[in-house]
Amino acid sequence: MSTLQYGGLSRFYTELAEIPVPTSAHFIESSSTTAVIRVSYSVRDHERNNKHTISKIFTLTKPEPRAADWALVSSTISHDASDVQASILSASKKRHAILREVADPGNGGKKRFVEIWADSKLEASLDVTKRHGPFHTDDFFKSLSFSPSETALIYTAEANPAVVEDLGDDPYPSFLFKPNFGEGLYTKKRPTLYIFRWREPSSDVVNFDGRVPKKDLSLVPLSPTRSPFAQEVVFGQASFATETQIFATGYEQTVDGRLLGIKGCFNRPSSIWELSLTDQSDTDTIYCAANKIEIPDRSSRSPRIFFDGNKKPCTVVWLSNPTFGPHASTVSLYTYDLGEKLPRVLIEPEQTNDFPGLYTEYNLIDNPFIRKSGEETYIVTQSLWRSRTKVVSIALKGGYVSDETKKLDSHDDRQSLYNWSLLSSDGNGSMVCSRSTPTSPPQVVLLTIENGVFAKIQVLDKPVFPTKLRQEVGKLASYVVPVPNRYPTESVVISSKEPPKDQKPICVTIVHGGPHAASITAFTPSVLALALEGYTVSMPNYTGSMGFGEKHIQALRGRCGELDVGDCIATVWELIGLGISEKGRQVVSGGSHGGFIAAHLIGQYPDVFSAAVLRNPVISAGELAASDIPDWAYGEFGVAFGPGAHMNPESFAKLYDASPISYVDKVHTPVLLLIGEDDLRVPTSQGKGYYHALKGSGKAPVEMLVLPKESHPLDGVEAARVSVEAARDWFRRFSRSKVTPE
Repeated sequence: MSTLQYGGLSRFYTELAEIPVPTSAHFIESSSTTAVIRVSYSVRDHERNNKHTISKIFTLTKPEPRAADWALVSSTISHDASDVQASILSASKKRHAILREVADPGNGGKKRFVEIWADSKLEASLDVTKRHGPFHTDDFFKSLSFSPSETALIYTAEANPAVVEDLGDDPYPSFLFKPNFGEGLYTKKRPTLYIFRWREPSSDVVNFDGRVPKKDLSLVPLSPTRSPFAQEVVFGQASFATETQIFATGYEQTVDGRLLGIKGCFNRPSSIWELSLTDQSDTDTIYCAANKIEIPDRSSRSPRIFFDGNKKPCTVVWLSNPTFGPHASTVSLYTYDLGEKLPRVLIEPEQTNDFPGLYTEYNLIDNPFIRKSGEETYIVTQSLWRSRTKVVSIALKGGYVSDETKKLDSHDDRQSLYNWSLLSSDGNGSMVCSRSTPTSPPQVVLLTIENGVFAKIQVLDKPVFPTKLRQEVGKLASYVVPVPNRYPTESVVISSKEPPKDQKPICVTIVHGGPHAASITAFTPSVLALALEGYTVSMPNYTGSMGFGEKHIQALRGRCGELDVGDCIATVWELIGLGISEKGRQVVSGGSHGGFIAAHLIGQYPDVFSAAVLRNPVISAGELAASDIPDWAYGEFGVAFGPGAHMNPESFAKLYDASPISYVDKVHTPVLLLIGEDDLRVPTSQGKGYYHALKGSGKAPVEMLVLPKESHPLDGVEAARVSVEAARDWFRRFSRSKVTPE
């Protein structure tokens, strides 16, 4: 009989997880007196076991341009058609491009279309089903950009496999190895840029002139010519600068033929490329001259083009990190003047005053340029700042940084905990953001400049909890606890406001992965659900977490399994010392590198934790050759990585000693393992091997759930719910008194 017994549906998780999460926003119209904003949300549906998208359109007005406050006139909701894969408005707001994929009842497959709409009229549409495979709309390869004349569109899709003719009896070409981009992207082997043209650039496109006949439409792939890199670079994130000039990110293979996993990794061999269209007469392929903007030992991505008031492209900006080394580190911001043709560093990784450095998402927003006052242009982005994400602006000339949330922090008590996510800007004086705290769901807000700073907040959308849930959440407090003598270690904590009647609640330490990631003050349904079950929740940021400065990221390299583990146990002792939790009432959870730390904690401190839940944990760092990021173990544990690198006995011994597997014989804490069957980041052999080792020792109960079709994040609708409920039931079953001296 299994020691994991189902305790029923979580009291509140489903309600929390089904709250719509804002994911993107666009200004459909923006003037001095009117703003129309479309916000997209991701919604989980537990009954149908799927995720879908909805949109809300907000219309705002001002009585006069100089008025400070917007008035929300209307808000409408629409359930987005699931067949729309991606869409974009043109710069003039007159055209709307849609990449659409629909079911083909004839053969059970999919049909794909590219559509151009002029206001509410379909101007051009092309069936591209046989021309290429699925559209690529992920963060890494997605391209969707109008040409300046709004007569062409560039996008990314999977090229069809090459047809090799006249092979005779030779079967080998069909089986040649083709690397892929790893976790979450393994189906992407041939991402290719395509240019769809429906009119000539010289044509009059101001007014809609009827639907363009199919004979006048063209779709051709973009191919570098006369470039020694042509066969080794995969392009994505492309945008038009002029009718014949495109900037894109180019991902490169390593010397030994690897395409290392990109997801969650900011250190891959990639550069910004200038693609110049040189020959557009071929009806099968558009050729281009490919010029790599060479910056040695840098991994570059997310090019964004700044146009001046005359719509002339002036500057390209992008994000950059060192190649190899830590998989995530402090971001540098580069600029490239299109006149000088020279790349320059606008922001370096060094800390200045209170600013810890730049820690962005993988990409900048589509239009990150904004004018705060006068003619000076700024780049706006979100950035981790200790245990929060803030919105910052960076002067395009000079690079000085402003914390745009600082003024807002004085508005109410919760502001100091608000976690911000930047969704869109109008290029002038307004931004759309979402903000949340550990106990309040995401609001959508419009920020407006007043006297050169973002000081005006207009709440566009605010989720409302059901009465019972609101009452229960109201009993919780969230705050950040620094750990003395272990800077920068601090923990985001959720606990009850009410004093305990007897013993203090069980404290769950939830350790983030990475290791270069962060626990932040954001609304997280799985975490809040545990707090609502009566647990105190502690989410430590240990040395190496992002948002605290580059020197602290570098400090962890070569000390994984020691420094990070020490910081996390120090957090446990600090909360006990403060009276927030107590000895003998501790459990632990973590995924990936967080699972690595959690497994270390129950091995190095076997009498502290009553139960542990590990999600896709790293257990033996020397056995990750099958991972999509095999360089991770080398870089994080201080072992040299390069072409032909392999695990020799000396390196393996070092990594073995630094891994939880070296403490497995000391573990007598009950362990629940949650494993994604399709995980390419941490091979399933890691968790399964640990399961069998613990099972064989017989010192404590161990169970393992293997979730089919789930990859590293365990983020499917059912998988996420089952993971929350299984952790709750495991902790409930095995929480008991354990006391140990410090």
